[in-house]
Amino acid sequence: MKDLVFDNRFVRELPADPEAGTHVRQVHGACYSRVAPTPVRHPDLLAWSPEVAALLGWDEGDVRSPRFAAVFGGNELLPGMEPYAACYGGHQFGNWAGQLGDGRAITLGEVIDPRGERWELQLKGAGPTPYSRHADGRAVLRSSLREFVCSEAMHHLGVPTTRALSLVGTGERVVRDMFYDGNARPEPGAVVCRVAPSFIRFGNFEIFASRGEEELLGRLIDFTIERDFPEIQGDTLARRVEWFDEVCRRTALLVAHWMRVGFVHGVMNTDNMSILGLTIDYGPYGWIDDFDPDWTPNTTDAGGRRYRFGHQPRIAHWNLWQLANAVYPAIGEAAPLEEALTRFAAIYERESRRMTADKLGLAQWQEGDEALVDELHRLLAASEMDMTIFHRRLSSLDPGAPDPFLFADAFYDEAKRAEHAAAFEAWLARYSTRVAADGVVGNAEALESRRARMDAVNPIYVPRNYLAQQAIDAAEQGELGELSALMEVLRNPYAPQPGRERFAARRPEWARHKAGCSMLSCSS
Repeated sequence: MKDLVFDNRFVRELPADPEAGTHVRQVHGACYSRVAPTPVRHPDLLAWSPEVAALLGWDEGDVRSPRFAAVFGGNELLPGMEPYAACYGGHQFGNWAGQLGDGRAITLGEVIDPRGERWELQLKGAGPTPYSRHADGRAVLRSSLREFVCSEAMHHLGVPTTRALSLVGTGERVVRDMFYDGNARPEPGAVVCRVAPSFIRFGNFEIFASRGEEELLGRLIDFTIERDFPEIQGDTLARRVEWFDEVCRRTALLVAHWMRVGFVHGVMNTDNMSILGLTIDYGPYGWIDDFDPDWTPNTTDAGGRRYRFGHQPRIAHWNLWQLANAVYPAIGEAAPLEEALTRFAAIYERESRRMTADKLGLAQWQEGDEALVDELHRLLAASEMDMTIFHRRLSSLDPGAPDPFLFADAFYDEAKRAEHAAAFEAWLARYSTRVAADGVVGNAEALESRRARMDAVNPIYVPRNYLAQQAIDAAEQGELGELSALMEVLRNPYAPQPGRERFAARRPEWARHKAGCSMLSCSS
């Protein structure tokens, strides 16, 4: 394995927990606790991302070496690694939860890649830490595979995200109660290596504000700006204000992308919100099959549906308010924070409209388009139509002669399709009139340009829950071919891939209520 260059600024420049060991405790006055991964019985490389390996300057020979599995399974450290678990708090389901921290994640260090970029390497499922509470710090193959798949799929979809380098089996069993219903069972264990410029989250700031540790709060803010937002310049107050404004902007853009592709995070607690505006902590996430703004993939959220698909922009805004409350002591002025929060709403609205216009092939958003989109969303939900298939088919529609049969394979319920057929045809006619106003009817070149623009933002392939579950079922039996095939398809989600049509099909009926294919729990 080629050597990596480490520059571990987080542990070098911020205060550490003075206590050693993994015993559970409240950690005060520190940003992290030093803790090493717990070795596993038999580390075995199950999957890896060639793109992320290349970011770090590694090739297949490096990854296939036995030492790679040992390092990224938690059995060995490379020179320069200084492992730790971070201290943070958070609001969970709208309530302050106090200290949380990295309960099963251990950061190995910060790598400087051949281009001078910084990447934090973090093992999830690497064993207990002082923040593990009553858990064992391990993770099961089921959840680890889902995180590995979705991290890379989101990158290729163009959605801001943390990345995943590798998936390593541990050769051990981990007992989990998948649905918290008293039916715990042993499952295969695994460790996923997550990669991002930073894993700092809203909760890292909230914990210090909640404890009145204002000096440390300001120190962490300034460190984050200097390391992760170096483009922000000026005096201390100006930099802190601009930083918060930038966090709001990035978060607005992030959620607009989630809505564009049909991603539902499932557990948007403040400790699961990245300060860089990245998708982070892939737990009980899900993908919209039949369009339903009220759907949540998280069984824990089934009652209140706080984190449902259509509610995500509002929750992101609420989470930013909590971050504003946390950083206020370091800024001392409410007005600039409130202005940034107002801009979040404006930026989200602007980006959402821009992306929606691209998805529908509209030259630009115009007055009246909101009503057109609202009616479409009502019809998609009422007729139980597949979100991904509908939008991809739409680019093939001839606005001069709209054909509703183009969407025949997008419906999940024939009775609902028949019930809303007239309304759907009326919408297609209204939509075609709107598109014709852009001057594309009868203009082959303009039509082709429109189609190319739509196909660039409307994927054919997304990591649907049932596809991930099929890969999990096979991997638990030692068969990795399904995972490999799925990852290969998801590397190019916007281009047709002949022979791989099954990965683009709507969710089969058998998967409607099957565990792992519809709703999931936070259990991992």
